[in-house]
Amino acid sequence: MTTPPPQGQAPYPPQGGYPPQGQAPYPPQGGFPPQGQAPYPPQPGAPYPPVPPQPKRKVSFKTIRAIVIVVAVAGLAIGGYIASQDDANTAKVGDCMHRGSGSDTNPDLEVVDCGSSKAQYVVLAKVKGKYLTEITASAKCEAEAKDFQYTYTESGKSDDFLLCLKDYKK
Repeated sequence: MTTPPPQGQAPYPPQGGYPPQGQAPYPPQGGFPPQGQAPYPPQPGAPYPPVPPQPKRKVSFKTIRAIVIVVAVAGLAIGGYIASQDDANTAKVGDCMHRGSGSDTNPDLEVVDCGSSKAQYVVLAKVKGKYLTEITASAKCEAEAKDFQYTYTESGKSDDFLLCLKDYKK
């Protein structure tokens, strides 16, 4: 069963083509610009309408705090790396050493220039290996450098080593 068309409307478009002469193909529904404004998208060759300015975005306190924390941590990491570059584990035979703070059993040795006033010891030999004790350290230094005076061992890290040292005479 079919439903008859509502009163006042034809069931089919009017004869002679669609849309009727003088009418827009679709009725305006708020999508067209008001009179006097350029249609969107602009016609070819027509300038684009100006873009309204964007509101400036404020930087929050949390963002600033996070940036400061990241910069501080990076600075500490870089400073620690630079400070460790002159530690005893970087010493080579012939380098001069300076004893900084630390105890007699765990001195803080650092590599210094042999021409500096800080130079106290010279490295005669460097022996790498695990399980270096006081007794084996002396024996190994005796085998490597007969005129050594001091031994320095570092263990517990990935690089266990022994330095055979003697006083540096200027």
